[in-house]
Amino acid sequence: MSTPVNAEQAWQDLQRIRVPQERVYDEIERCAEGDPRATYTTAGIMWVFLAVSGLDLPGWAFGLVLTAYVALLGSLAVIYNRRTRMRLHRSRHSWRSVAAFFAGMAVTAVAILGSGLLVDWLALPYGSLIRATVSAGAFVLFIGPANRWAVGSLRDRGTSDLRKGAGR
Repeated sequence: MSTPVNAEQAWQDLQRIRVPQERVYDEIERCAEGDPRATYTTAGIMWVFLAVSGLDLPGWAFGLVLTAYVALLGSLAVIYNRRTRMRLHRSRHSWRSVAAFFAGMAVTAVAILGSGLLVDWLALPYGSLIRATVSAGAFVLFIGPANRWAVGSLRDRGTSDLRKGAGR
């Protein structure tokens, strides 16, 4: 069964769908680029944790500091997740955002371990402050470009899905 299709009506329907979709992608890109407070807050929390963890604390005190660190990061994630206005179904996280997350973990871990080894090898005074500063700086320098790269792919996902459907 074939149904007659009005080309003008089909074009208007397509535009009615595409324009709101473009607005959604614009809002996601604006949220990823325009608010660096979450990145700087996370880096500040990480800096304080790394600076304090370098002190000679008893085991219970370190456990308390670690619990506070995890609780602060968790509450920050909840707060910024609730502030996001856009709730998308499948396009919220692409493979790029997952890759940026794991690459950020790797870069931060290498910065923490590498700066810790360097501080120990050189026997620098205030080693925990140096390690915290280098690690937080690496985190801030990596996260901004990684977030822009990860979010930039969301706009392309919709057009690549359309191209795949057109090829059938």
